[in-house]
Amino acid sequence: LKSFHILAKLKLFFMKKIHFLFIFSVLMLLSSCSSDDSVGSSETSTNYLPLTNENYWTYNIENDSEGMITNSRDSLYVNGDILFSGVTFKKMETESLPNGFYSSTLRNNVLRVDRSSIKLSGNASYDLGLGTPISLVINDFIILKENAGANEVLSTMNGTFSQVVSGYDLDFTYTLKSYNVSKIATFTSPNGDLYENVIKTKVVLNLKITTTQELVVGLPPVTITVLAPQDVITSYQYYSEDIGMVYTDTNITYEIESIPGVTLPIPTTGSQSQEEFLDTYLVN
Repeated sequence: LKSFHILAKLKLFFMKKIHFLFIFSVLMLLSSCSSDDSVGSSETSTNYLPLTNENYWTYNIENDSEGMITNSRDSLYVNGDILFSGVTFKKMETESLPNGFYSSTLRNNVLRVDRSSIKLSGNASYDLGLGTPISLVINDFIILKENAGANEVLSTMNGTFSQVVSGYDLDFTYTLKSYNVSKIATFTSPNGDLYENVIKTKVVLNLKITTTQELVVGLPPVTITVLAPQDVITSYQYYSEDIGMVYTDTNITYEIESIPGVTLPIPTTGSQSQEEFLDTYLVN
C-alpha cells in the first residue's frame, strides 16, 4: 500500500511538472557539472548566431500537451557584455518569462563564441514546486559548432544527483548530449518560411530515476525504479546564417514504471511537443 502511495505521488508530480520549464530546469541542473570543454580564449567568428549587443529575435510558440494546444510568444535579446570566469560573455535576456524551450535555455544566462563554437554558461534559480528554489550553474555547454561534421557529438555530460520531491528522495542518473546533425542548403520551416544555409543541431537527455524506501517496517529499504533509462528530451534547433535560431522542435516523452499487482489510477505515460517559429528579428 505504501508503495502505491509513493508511486502515485511521484506520478502526480511528473504530470504537474512536465511542462517545459520543469524539463529545462532539470537540464540546467545537469549542466551544473563541467562540460567537455574548458574555458579558453574566445574568437568571434560564428555567423549562425550573431551576438552583437541589442540583437533580438521574437518567436511564436505552439505547445501540444496531451492534445491540449496553447500558443504564446517569446522575445529574446542580447543585453550587453559580462565578465564571467575571466572571459567576456554576451548576456541573454527575454522581455518576460519565456514559454519556449530555446528562450528558456538562454534567459538570464551568457554565451561566448570560442572559435567556431558557441558555449553556454551562467547561473539560474528555479522554483520547481519542491518548496525550495534550486540554484543552477552552467559551464561551457556547446550549443552550436559551425565546422562540426554530420552527427558529431558536441558536448556530453554524465552523472548523478539527488532531489527531494514531495517528501521523497529521488536519485537521478543521466546522460546529456548535444549534436551537430547536418548542414542544410535550403530549409523550409513548417510555417512555410524559407531559410538559406542552415545548421541543424540536437539535444538529447537520457534519464533514470529511482527512490529507496522502507516499504515494510523492520526490513531493509528497497530501491524502486520510478523511471527506467529513457530519452525524455529530444530537441532540434535550426540556425540560419546571419540570422540565428529560426525554428526549434522539442519533444518530451516518459513512461513511469509499474509494480506487478498495482494499478495506478492515472496514466503511466506522458508526452508533450513544442515548436518555436521565428517571427521578427534584428541582427547587426
